Amino acid sequence: MGRVSDARERLLEAMLELIWTGSYGRTSVDHICERAGVKKGSFYYYFESKSALALAALDHGWAEYRVELDGFFSDEVAPLERILNCFRDSRREQEARREEHGRVLGCPIHSLGAEVATTDAPLRERLEEILAEFLGYYESAILDGQARGEIIAGDPGFLARMVFAFSEGLLLHARMKNDLAPLDDFEPGALFLLSGRTRPATCDPPAAALSL
Repeated sequence: MGRVSDARERLLEAMLELIWTGSYGRTSVDHICERAGVKKGSFYYYFESKSALALAALDHGWAEYRVELDGFFSDEVAPLERILNCFRDSRREQEARREEHGRVLGCPIHSLGAEVATTDAPLRERLEEILAEFLGYYESAILDGQARGEIIAGDPGFLARMVFAFSEGLLLHARMKNDLAPLDDFEPGALFLLSGRTRPATCDPPAAALSL
């Protein structure tokens, strides 16, 4: 029997790596093929365009990451810890990527989304769908935390978006500064936003935040 080609999988992994480390717009099909170690003909056998590959790569990466998220957000884990554990894993990933590539890379989803927002509607729409699914994990944890009295009252969707936006802002600052130090603020900040238990040294929690 002939050897089964793994070219498609290598192209998917190469695209994901290039989304992490480079500019989608400046990444060519030739560059992708070189990274994957496949011929250009193989690329077009599996994918009609770079955009089609990017969509498939996002689905591939998201399917793998959801397995991890299902573990982080297990019902057996305390609600607040689910969110904190998810971010701790993200922090470890950022540390590993910095060790490998020599700089902080930030969030690949938002980096890609910002780049293609006005140029590739199908890709932007799929990124939005993935982010909505991700926020669903946060929202579920917040609902459980509210039921236990561990998280402040309020619209769980709003609270999920607020904490997620906070985390993405920290990742962006870390990437801009090429320094992981901004990520140190996530745990105390998330606890402050969701429970009011941890207060920044310079201010008290706004009263409205505790009665959303």
